[in-house]
Amino acid sequence: MFFSFYTQNSTPFSLFSLWIITLEYLITFSLFTRLHFSLPSHPTSCCSAAELMSVLFFHTMRYKADDPRNQCNDRFVLSKGHAAPILYAVWAEAGFLKESELLNLRKVDCDLEGHPTPKLAFVDVATGSLGQGLGASCGMAYTGKHFDKSGYRVYCMLGDGESSEGSVWEAMAFASYYDLDNLVAIIDVNRLAQSEAAPLKHDVETHRKRCEAFGWNTYVVDGHDVEELCKALWQAQQVKGKPTCIVAKTFKGKGLKNIEDLDNWHGKPIPKDRVDAILKDLQALIQVPNKTLCPELPKDDTAPADLSTISLPSPPAYKKGDKMATRRAYGVALARLGQASERVVALDGDTKNSTFSETFKKAFPDRYIECFIAEQNMVSVAIGCAARDRTVAFASTFAAFFARAYDQIRMGAISQSNINLVGSHCGVSIGEDGPSQMALEDLAMFRAIPTCTVFYPSDAVSTERAVELSANTKGICFIRTSRPETAVLYSPDEKFQVGIAKVVRESDSDCVTVIGAGITLHEALAAADMLAKEGKNIRVIDPFTIKPLDASTILASAKATKGQIITVEDHYKEGGLGEAVLSAVGQEPGIVVTRLAVTGIPRSGKPQEMLDIFGISAKHIANAVRQTFAN
Repeated sequence: MFFSFYTQNSTPFSLFSLWIITLEYLITFSLFTRLHFSLPSHPTSCCSAAELMSVLFFHTMRYKADDPRNQCNDRFVLSKGHAAPILYAVWAEAGFLKESELLNLRKVDCDLEGHPTPKLAFVDVATGSLGQGLGASCGMAYTGKHFDKSGYRVYCMLGDGESSEGSVWEAMAFASYYDLDNLVAIIDVNRLAQSEAAPLKHDVETHRKRCEAFGWNTYVVDGHDVEELCKALWQAQQVKGKPTCIVAKTFKGKGLKNIEDLDNWHGKPIPKDRVDAILKDLQALIQVPNKTLCPELPKDDTAPADLSTISLPSPPAYKKGDKMATRRAYGVALARLGQASERVVALDGDTKNSTFSETFKKAFPDRYIECFIAEQNMVSVAIGCAARDRTVAFASTFAAFFARAYDQIRMGAISQSNINLVGSHCGVSIGEDGPSQMALEDLAMFRAIPTCTVFYPSDAVSTERAVELSANTKGICFIRTSRPETAVLYSPDEKFQVGIAKVVRESDSDCVTVIGAGITLHEALAAADMLAKEGKNIRVIDPFTIKPLDASTILASAKATKGQIITVEDHYKEGGLGEAVLSAVGQEPGIVVTRLAVTGIPRSGKPQEMLDIFGISAKHIANAVRQTFAN
């Protein structure tokens, strides 16, 4: 089983000892977990990948072991995140982690969690929700090849079970379409999934045919044969114009006597009474003394990330009263931001002529990525593009279609990713296209994401400022844009801040505070005009950001208007603007919030008809105000 491989400079080294070391680490993890936490680790899932990880990290990959996030390093994504201990083991062998720290696996005060997260310097994206690592790897590889134009390569290890996820094949299609020859996927075909065998079991030929059908250069190897792995990974580096997939036949629990390739061992620690015997068997296999293994250093061909603030080159070029849909203003703003910084890149899911990201594409075609109708992969690619702060990524589609990618968005938050998602065609105001195209849940979705800032601009000027602010805001940003043309409300020099609302209509005699956003802000202003003719004055607030919400401005206005608030939103009641306002004022006595929102499943119709039918038009706002006066 021992193999000495000669690199191009004829320097020999042994990999077998690392395999033994990693297995010993895994058994120690398993025992420690059993004794102290009664929680499972995944030793068998790690054992199948031991040689794969050894060859990758100590023969193939180029990186600085003392600087895992160096911009020149090769990237590695462990898509099968449950095998995290094997990743921790190789970084201990590389010298970045102390071996003693490995025994703190899964402890609350240790960053060696059950699945990898970017709390660790050697982790770019969080994994564990399966099927997402390859999409993020695509984003990293695309960035390396087309934006950084650098020599670093990207390696992604997947489990055979997760290849049932459709998002894996979205990523496969993307990588081959864009000829990502700097990307290598390794499928650890260990046959066994969590509860039973994976669909293809050890049918590696079908895996190969599927990958080749998606346009990948593909090798089938014995995943426990170090020489085969070295050869396949070397060959992958020679291939031009195609990504490479290595289909590795392995055995779950490899090397663990009476456990290897057996059912019902997924996520289970080694029983305490079997550890000593297993360790003795493994130690008997060691044929050479341990020696320090040092990875090859990367080429110094990638500039450090530019973290400077990105600003619009000039104020927005709109005048009050101009008509412009905020979705169109987004495209203009993004192109203008692209003038200010080459770090700005755009992605879209074949909706660029509706979201108006095509404006950016026309200006900067080399910084635009067409992701086609694959929203899950688009979000993952954006996360990969933004990793290590290499780009400031904006990804757009109809807001409703981000629902399909919600798990990717959730994992983006766990990844501490800084990406900007822009959803157009929100609410019933899109009109005739009907309910399948109407985003009515998106505010609730994004408000629930812990790192997310939610922008809801109401005119072209505030849209430009939302784009500028999101480019400089950490975490995930969501910008909600609308289809109808609406009047410009703000002057070009108006200042906007995250979490600061605008009071757009007020007087000393206001009796009700009305809060609207997007199309409903304009309906609220129309209602204010109607009511003014009746001698009734209302205060109108544009929140600008739904999260964080400007609670102080809302509370001050509510107190100035006898505690009466009306929220009106082109969204379902659940989780939207109204509930955000209720959360902000819930502790204050004497404040009443009336919520106008979409109820029931909408239908096709003209935009104004839809606003009327669902009770969020100016006349319904005016009626709600009159009712508060009557009360």
